[in-house]
Amino acid sequence: MGDLPILPPDLVPGTDATLAPWWDATRSRRLVVQRCSACGQAQHYPRAICSHCGAGPDSLSFVDAAGTGTVESFTVVHRSPHPGFDVPYVVGLVRLVEGPVMLTRLVGDENWECDRAVSVEWWAVGDGRHLPVFRGVN
Repeated sequence: MGDLPILPPDLVPGTDATLAPWWDATRSRRLVVQRCSACGQAQHYPRAICSHCGAGPDSLSFVDAAGTGTVESFTVVHRSPHPGFDVPYVVGLVRLVEGPVMLTRLVGDENWECDRAVSVEWWAVGDGRHLPVFRGVN
């Protein structure tokens, strides 16, 4: 994305066995969520158990998400947590069409409002991974 600098990898969370499939999907700019085969619910962030029914890891798989949703809430950050983040920027909660709510950055608009439709874009990390960010849909 042209308006966001490439993120240094040390500013992005690492990975483990539970998170690795999610991070691997971001390398090809695919947004995935976990889906539970026991109850059918989708969840994000990736976990070792289903947050809805408690089923174990054998019941969870990663499935492609549509990459669309709506803004549930947002805030404008005016004080940077790191010198690499230009302020102001917007952090929001996006409810994906699959159901889970994702904490993310909202980009490309100064007129944010709740219930606004959004679609995913990608913020490059210097190690080949990407972070999903969301832009308003007109």
